[in-house]
Amino acid sequence: MGKVLSALLHLQTIERQLAEVRSRLRVRQNAVTGQEKRIEQFQADWDQLNNQRLERRKEADGIELDLREKEEKVTQLRSVLNAAKTNKEYAAVLTEINTIKADNSKLEDQALTIIAQVDELKGQADEIQAKIDQETDRLEEIKRSAADEVSRLNGMVEELSAKRSVAASEVPDEHLALFERIASNLGGDAMAPIEVEGSKPPHTYICGGCFMSLNAEHANALRTRDEVRTCDSCGRILYLEVKQEAQSKS
Repeated sequence: MGKVLSALLHLQTIERQLAEVRSRLRVRQNAVTGQEKRIEQFQADWDQLNNQRLERRKEADGIELDLREKEEKVTQLRSVLNAAKTNKEYAAVLTEINTIKADNSKLEDQALTIIAQVDELKGQADEIQAKIDQETDRLEEIKRSAADEVSRLNGMVEELSAKRSVAASEVPDEHLALFERIASNLGGDAMAPIEVEGSKPPHTYICGGCFMSLNAEHANALRTRDEVRTCDSCGRILYLEVKQEAQSKS
């Protein structure tokens, strides 16, 4: 393998190590973010239940106020009933009292139903609050356990980034630009080996990155020249490993 491809392959090795460390770092960071989102969802559920509870409680309070006003009305009507001078007047007031009492009975049942719902909503909210407390404790555990690992991984990123800069400086500018463009598009995986299939000619050549067939001219060129060639399908920079070079010559 020629100097240019060797330099590119060295750069690719560091690039893959860097991508792997960054991936591990994202996992650690995402664990914290994911737990925070989990807590946020529980909090949103709690807020919704609490708002419903408050609305139902307000409704129950309104009914209780209405009941008190109607009871006061009944008290007033009893005074009128006792002062009635005719049977007709007495019967009219009594009918009004009984009507209010019937309405009050319905309101009382309605209030009891709403209060039961309020208690149920409070129970559900309390369960979610317990989960929030539990998940908040879990978040602190995740943060503590992730802190050292994040620091260590950040250190590795800095170290590998420095090595990558040195390795990149050994690659000609035009080839470096090609490498970085491919690496950016393919998550850091800019190179692929040519896989040679068959124990003897005619061999079949396959891109080790996308596993699509390759023209034999790619292998023939890389066997004799320090040349940058790319896969016709995925665009990765191709190279021949030592064992593949020997196999393609046989």
